[in-house]
Amino acid sequence: MIPFAGSPLNRASEKRTDPDWIESKRRDLSSLILPLWRLEPFLLEPKTAGAPIELGLLRPGLADALAGTDAPCIFLGLEGDTAVFALDVSAAAAPGNVGPLAGLGYFRDARTAAQTVSIKHAAIIAQAKALIDWHQRHGFCPRCGAPTTMMDAGYRRICPKCNAEHFPRVDPVVIMLATHGDACLVGRGKQFPSGMFSALAGFVEPGETIEEAVRRELMEEASVKVAEVTYYATQPWPFPSSLMIGCFARAESRDAKPDEIEIAEVRWLERRVARELLEGKQVAGLRVPPPIAIAHHLIKTWALADK
Repeated sequence: MIPFAGSPLNRASEKRTDPDWIESKRRDLSSLILPLWRLEPFLLEPKTAGAPIELGLLRPGLADALAGTDAPCIFLGLEGDTAVFALDVSAAAAPGNVGPLAGLGYFRDARTAAQTVSIKHAAIIAQAKALIDWHQRHGFCPRCGAPTTMMDAGYRRICPKCNAEHFPRVDPVVIMLATHGDACLVGRGKQFPSGMFSALAGFVEPGETIEEAVRRELMEEASVKVAEVTYYATQPWPFPSSLMIGCFARAESRDAKPDEIEIAEVRWLERRVARELLEGKQVAGLRVPPPIAIAHHLIKTWALADK
């Protein structure tokens, strides 16, 4: 399972437009609420040494005093009959150290948190973080500039001045592993540390198919021309709101050069070397992305394909 995918929640979208039902679940003592402080999810302090770290899903009321006026409280869905919400407590000064949550746990960056909790809880983090992030960045109407109001338990904002409706956005990104024979193409972005190589990626542009975006990005970033493009899998990537669309692309040759704008280096990685890197071995100072990234799974799937 790719991290940030595989949510256990039934999103129960038909319930979002029922404010009475949402409010009753919001106050129901059997419900669970995940606080996020400055987009960092809350994690529970392990009760015993060596115990697994758990997502900080709390009973209603415990974190309410930490939330500011009109702070988003978003209905994430149902796990069985249990309603799960996300609450923005960014207005609090230091909720991990002072107040009702002190001593219970701590807030952590979403990437770090997702690598320490279970797969299903990582998926809840992705949904919660992306939605609260969207509300924090879309408090005003892009049509007229007036403040907007949250509706539908967090899945719509409406402008009371011009009646424009706004919905959470998801930005599609292609991430592709070009292959040629027994090698795959990886690149080092200019922002990457030395030795870190990954699959190439880029946003899908308006009026463009996934296949067209794969071909364009590989040509723009690495001057690689590809023929066949095949779909692999997708990954929600809440930084802030992308959907990574993983693909394989068959290159026509190994001619490649970096654009030197976004990509500093490109190289063809032999299958044997890719396997060694995935096993954690040191190979000429090279590294590939960790399992939290879909790039890792693209490289792994290709590297182990002929075993």
